Amino acid sequence: MRTTVGIIGAGPAGLLLARLLTDAGIDSVVLESRDRVYVEQRQRAGILEQGTVDVLRAAGAGARMDHEGLRHDGIELRYDRTRHRVDFPALTGGRSVMVYAQTEVCKDLIALQLKDGGPLLFEAEGLAVEDADSDRPRIRFRHEGREDVLECDYVVGCDGFWGVARQAIPASVTRTFERTYPFAWLGILADVPPSHDELVYARHDRGFALLSMRSPSVSRLYLQVPEGTDPKEWSDDAIWAELERRFETDDDWRLERGPITQKSVTPMRSYVHEPMRYGRLFLAGDAAHIVPPTGAKGLNLAVGDVVTFARALTYEKEIGSAELLDAYSAQCLRRVWQAERFSYDMTTLLHRAPDATPFEDRLQLARLARIASSRAAETELAEAYTGFPVG
Repeated sequence: MRTTVGIIGAGPAGLLLARLLTDAGIDSVVLESRDRVYVEQRQRAGILEQGTVDVLRAAGAGARMDHEGLRHDGIELRYDRTRHRVDFPALTGGRSVMVYAQTEVCKDLIALQLKDGGPLLFEAEGLAVEDADSDRPRIRFRHEGREDVLECDYVVGCDGFWGVARQAIPASVTRTFERTYPFAWLGILADVPPSHDELVYARHDRGFALLSMRSPSVSRLYLQVPEGTDPKEWSDDAIWAELERRFETDDDWRLERGPITQKSVTPMRSYVHEPMRYGRLFLAGDAAHIVPPTGAKGLNLAVGDVVTFARALTYEKEIGSAELLDAYSAQCLRRVWQAERFSYDMTTLLHRAPDATPFEDRLQLARLARIASSRAAETELAEAYTGFPVG
């Protein structure tokens, strides 16, 4: 097989990249190790920044998102039994975010790819990227019980942290930066309408809590728990009781309970791989960087990566210059590190460390009070949450 761009991974990043390349008249092949059912059902983050929403619309993948997604114009911060709403449009010149599950983004992009895009091969396991530093890189993969080779002009690894793409970059040119947090998120899906119409981020002496949603009838909620927690250790009643404690306020707001349909634990870590390019191999999304979910940046960073690559390759095709391709890693990393900073700030602002001292507790409350009382501090949060420039 031969193509211009070989894409490993059919998550949102790989699928969106294939769509952007199709629109630019550049051929590609997408290899995905899982089957279609798995890809269209795996649950991931569902907060889309303004820039991500705009990109999906421009790519022709926004119709169902605009019909079924939930536009949010703010978030609520809770601390010390008080509530403060951050108004995104008022602070950012009109920007907002969209609640629309990654699962649905994948469904929309898969439908477009199968309709008029290049080949999309499910159950095609990437085995290795070879000759990445040459002008003819290759992807070895296994599909339908036999090994095959995809010859490319460029390879883009959108295959996540455990994928094969990053392994093709020699350790001698690699630098990694990592932080593991001593807590995790216990997440639930519940068949009950959300108890608030926007996301609620709560800082409490017992730990962080987040009220989110999947739809007008399905709530998504999270509790800070110790690292390594088994979700089976928590009964439904214990989860609801703890959520009620951490969301408590001095007014008459109430958390509505409902049947819990899913429980899972998400570890918290920060990770960056530099560089994001080696020869004609480019990394995108979780293959290059991971953020704790507090800042809702993971999917949006991946979108920024593939938009940057698609623009650079289109420029090379039209102008004949590799200038933007050569700048890919540096340009992406500027955005990545700002997202890492914001995600770290939000995590340390709202989570209570296991060894936290009373002094550190007071500092958290002081930081939250500063956001609530200073338009400048509030604007910084709103601008970062709604998104850094894409591409």
